[in-house]
Amino acid sequence: MLNILIVSDEAGNLYSLLESSGFNADTGKESQKTDSYDIAFLDLDVKNWQKKLSELKQQMPVICFAKPNVKTAVAAMKLGASDFLEKPLLGEVLTGAINKYKKKLLDDKYGYDKIIGTSSPMQEVFDLLRKSAASESNVLITGESGTGKELVARAIHRWSRRNEKLFMTINCSAIPDTLLESELFGFEKGSFTGANYPKKGLLELADGGTIFFDEIGDVSPLFQTKILRVLQEGEIMSIGGTRQKKVDLRIISATNKDLKTAVSKTNFREDLYYRLNVINIHLPPLRAKKEDMPVLAEHFVKKHSVKRKDMMIKGITKDAMDILMKHSYPGNVRELENIIERAISLTNCPEILPSDLPAFLKDTFSYNQTGTPKLRDAITTVERETIISALQESGGNISRAAVMLGIYRQQLQRKIKQLRIAT
Repeated sequence: MLNILIVSDEAGNLYSLLESSGFNADTGKESQKTDSYDIAFLDLDVKNWQKKLSELKQQMPVICFAKPNVKTAVAAMKLGASDFLEKPLLGEVLTGAINKYKKKLLDDKYGYDKIIGTSSPMQEVFDLLRKSAASESNVLITGESGTGKELVARAIHRWSRRNEKLFMTINCSAIPDTLLESELFGFEKGSFTGANYPKKGLLELADGGTIFFDEIGDVSPLFQTKILRVLQEGEIMSIGGTRQKKVDLRIISATNKDLKTAVSKTNFREDLYYRLNVINIHLPPLRAKKEDMPVLAEHFVKKHSVKRKDMMIKGITKDAMDILMKHSYPGNVRELENIIERAISLTNCPEILPSDLPAFLKDTFSYNQTGTPKLRDAITTVERETIISALQESGGNISRAAVMLGIYRQQLQRKIKQLRIAT
């Protein structure tokens, strides 16, 4: 649910309207901390509203409202307001304004937008993400492959004032130098052999929106020079063009390389590095935030279980989760998702079992165990898997499963509860 801050001397009516529309609204009087809010409504009739707007816009989108006044509305928008509404406010107007500028948060109690995590490192990432979305500064996202850098870039765009404009992803390592200028800047008809029509470049197409340079650490010196000029001047010129064109772009970059080291080795331009790295968001590897593993696994089960049309996959057994927790995940979150999706495709039970996991995970888990597993634990594992198989074969009918297992129905019910088997 969105947390909304109301800054107004007449907050009662607005508070009621937002609450009735399903939003969690607060006047913020009990605490002066504003970093727990997702969006703010600022009444321009309050004293020093200009100062409040300047402070709030650094942390969240701000929707201003006041009596109809063109001069005031223009002043608020110039100071960075996300929108301006006229008094008196109606419920449908408020809901429309919120949905217009801010897409709904992921319906999950863990995470922000489409990014999942409860660990301290991820909470720091979410805080930077919110502040980055409210800013217009360039962002550099760093982290190993598979940590979700593009997810973060897309979330910043979705929650920024540019969310109705284009989000353009450019895979830097995929554009050869021979096509660099024509792809990025476009060309005019007749500018070279084969240019039979004018073509807009990617940068011009994204005017007013966000450019995401993926794997910026892999770009050539020529690429670096061309992009630096765009950042410095905010202008582009197509091949064969006769005049510069102004472009309004928000630049977000991502890399799994150490750009500081690349700068020291003169493999990456220092001036370009500092222009890109105004705000740095570093995504920790999965092995450094193992407490996020259970919620991530649960999320991926929900995401991919719909691909099984013959069976309802409800979760992961404790034994399987123990095995997952032991792995180091060199491929990070992307590797975990791949493992979960594979297990869902292969399992014959409502829950993912150790036998559904890749062999290399089980081999590593066995190797890491200290001593021989206790007989009681081994029996429990076999008993659990046998009951789950019987329930699956009986279509979830407990009485029929009990007959198949050769025990009374009441015994089976006790075992299901004791072993925490989902039915």
